[in-house]
Amino acid sequence: MSLYGASTEYVLHSLLWLVDNPEPVSSLDLAEFQNIPAAFVAKLLPKLEKAGLLVASEGLRGGYRLAKPASDISILAVVDAADGQKSLFNCQEIRGRCALFDDRPPQWATQGVCAIHAVMLRAEQAMRRELAQTSLADLAESVREKAPLPFLGETQSWFDERVQTRRTRKVRQSLTRDHSLQQEN
Repeated sequence: MSLYGASTEYVLHSLLWLVDNPEPVSSLDLAEFQNIPAAFVAKLLPKLEKAGLLVASEGLRGGYRLAKPASDISILAVVDAADGQKSLFNCQEIRGRCALFDDRPPQWATQGVCAIHAVMLRAEQAMRRELAQTSLADLAESVREKAPLPFLGETQSWFDERVQTRRTRKVRQSLTRDHSLQQEN
């Protein structure tokens, strides 16, 4: 079982496309752009809004945008908002179950923190420290360095086109509704 799964991956990938986009982006557009389940993204982004990482806006140009600069958003904050704070390890206190203890483990066997649990706690702390030190801006920079420049421009054009398509569709619906109302009168 993985500690962080699809929800963490989906939300981090989605946020990458908000870093350099000053306009709000709909959850549907983020999902369609990445070919990931729209319902999943629509469920996750409000969690980030509640955590103060995103701002939502309604209307024709509605959607989500970052609530603060990407350099001020740690990957840990995103992960905790999306998935909640999870422990890396759930100690079962097996150390007290030795067959030689006859259901009465000696104090030395169960005293203090289990050595295995201690190692896992240190690993978790190291992982959380790394996630806290890495910002969304750092992650986005890694992607920008890897992607060819034309791709980044094509990406922005794709999102811009989606907003324009929604606007055109909304205007048509409004005109059709107005026309229907005029015919009724």
